[in-house]
Amino acid sequence: MFYRRKFYIVKSEFAEIFNTHFNNTNLPNQLKYGSRLIGRWMKDNNDNTVEIFAIWEYDSYEDYVEIESKVRSDEAHVKRIKDWYEKNGGKEHVYKEYILEVRNEVLQSTVKRD
Repeated sequence: MFYRRKFYIVKSEFAEIFNTHFNNTNLPNQLKYGSRLIGRWMKDNNDNTVEIFAIWEYDSYEDYVEIESKVRSDEAHVKRIKDWYEKNGGKEHVYKEYILEVRNEVLQSTVKRD
C-alpha cells in the first residue's frame, strides 16, 4: 500500500469555502479515478489559520501516479477547478491571501506486519 498526506494551512475565514470545494469538486473526482480517502481533518491553530489535511490510500505508488494523471487530465474537472479559483479572485490571489502552505507527503508505516 501507498499512503500520502495532503496538508494545507489556510486562513480561518477561508476554511469553509475550501472544505466545500473539496467535498463538491475534488473528492468526487479523486474517488472517480480510484483514490481512497482514509479521512480528512482540520485543526484550529488559534492564530487565524486552520490546518487541514487528508490521508489517502493507494494500492501502490504506481497506482497513485496513474490516478493523479487521470485526475489532472479530466478536462471537466480542470475547468471546475479553474472556475473555482476565478470565483475566489484567481489562483494567484487565493495562494497569496488564503492558502498559506501546501504539502503533499509520502507516509511510511512504523508498524511491522508479518
